[in-house]
Amino acid sequence: MTKRIFSGAQPTGNVHIGNYLGALKNWVALQHEYESFFCIVNLHAITVAHDPKLLASSTRDLARIYVACGIDSQVSTIFIQSDVPEHAELTWILNCVARISELERMTQYKDKARKQQENVSAGLLDYPVLMAADILLYQTDLVPVGHDQKQHLELTRDLAIRFNRDYGETFRVPDAYIPKVGAKIMSLSEPLKKMSKSDDDPNSRIMLMDDADTIQRKFKRAVTDSGTEIRFDESRPAINNLLEIYHLITGESQTEVEEHFADKGYAQLKGQLAEVTVEFLRPIQQRVREITDEQLNEVLGQGCEKARKIARATLQQVFDRTGIAGATNRN
Repeated sequence: MTKRIFSGAQPTGNVHIGNYLGALKNWVALQHEYESFFCIVNLHAITVAHDPKLLASSTRDLARIYVACGIDSQVSTIFIQSDVPEHAELTWILNCVARISELERMTQYKDKARKQQENVSAGLLDYPVLMAADILLYQTDLVPVGHDQKQHLELTRDLAIRFNRDYGETFRVPDAYIPKVGAKIMSLSEPLKKMSKSDDDPNSRIMLMDDADTIQRKFKRAVTDSGTEIRFDESRPAINNLLEIYHLITGESQTEVEEHFADKGYAQLKGQLAEVTVEFLRPIQQRVREITDEQLNEVLGQGCEKARKIARATLQQVFDRTGIAGATNRN
């Protein structure tokens, strides 16, 4: 039996090269090995202040990028989280299984709560439970996640195990899939920080829809380490990050990359990295522009139908196990 994977991304801001190399690239490859469900998790995006109109347009923009990057709607299931109400329904039931102390220990919650202070929403605290519902609804075997989401996946596993123990075997307990290479692309401005859509510095990241001049300018401004040698070295995070991006975009081995830049300087590294990035992104950008609203509606409609069929079946099992289904005589 083919194993199933589930993953998703928030429609907050434009997708950058780190999102592609750390997640989307792996999704495209994994879809041919696993039954794949890729979600635009827009319910997660409202746990903090947001612009409703921007969220609506960003949700569709992200779906376009999924398709343009190579996620095949004939192979994978692409859908919007809010189109499948079972996500919210299962979240409530899992809330009754989760412990407040577990949620308060989540590193991402503590970091964001520290910044927002008294304006922290209950949704921000509950974010990992919604993520657990996303995953468990589809009887997921593997979840491609970055290192920053690994703690949330551990909670998902704990909730599945606890529910199965208390109510009977219902959920598959998912495992993390963390790629050995490319799981964490760093900021061009602060290479000890992960590349992020929310970074205040726009030069810290290369957006998938950036034009050639912007890409060249951003790489030119990228910070570097002391010394002149160009080689992979985790003790020199700035150069290591630039080489990692080059390695992942070109497909050249690390040895080939080092040999290529053996007699070159930092300026040549940045210039050639900009060139290969521009050429790499060109067909993706073209495909984004070619996808019509009608085509997108068809992809999302088909995805929603397939996702809901599986989600309803799982939720019915949950209702049966917890006694909710038997509360009303439907005969």
